[in-house]
Amino acid sequence: MTAMTMSVRAIEPGDLTAVTRVLTASWGGSTVVALGRGELVDASTMPGFIAHDGDDVAGVITYAERAGSVEIITIDAVLPGKGVGRALLDAVRAVAAERGASRLRLVTTNDNTHALRFYQRYGFDLIALHRHGVDRARALKPSIPAESDGIPIRHELELELTL
Repeated sequence: MTAMTMSVRAIEPGDLTAVTRVLTASWGGSTVVALGRGELVDASTMPGFIAHDGDDVAGVITYAERAGSVEIITIDAVLPGKGVGRALLDAVRAVAAERGASRLRLVTTNDNTHALRFYQRYGFDLIALHRHGVDRARALKPSIPAESDGIPIRHELELELTL
């Protein structure tokens, strides 16, 4: 196995096809429910970063700026366990700091134990449990699965990283 030659850069208009492909593979399309808005947003139109391993897309992250914070809308590592997620978070964290944001925020679901572990190791703190938050999101986006790995997907877990 060869070592990764990962690079991370801001998403550009020419990346739309690749970004949409990654979002569709992970989210069933580019439309997702955003925490800060409680509405559907097209993540492919949001600012973000794309990671490459040579010519291959290794991951994508999208975000939205809020008053005093930056919300991670999506994060997808095509090659998990290779530092892609960390590199993408580092890129957004740098933007947030440059813009004077005091925190990064994101949401994951109760079934996503791998992501919860990853975010906490990165330094995020669990700040809220939104009981039945996924049920409400499912009203906006019915294609959200009912379960994953035998765990019912019902609740949103909100995490925050103080900058």
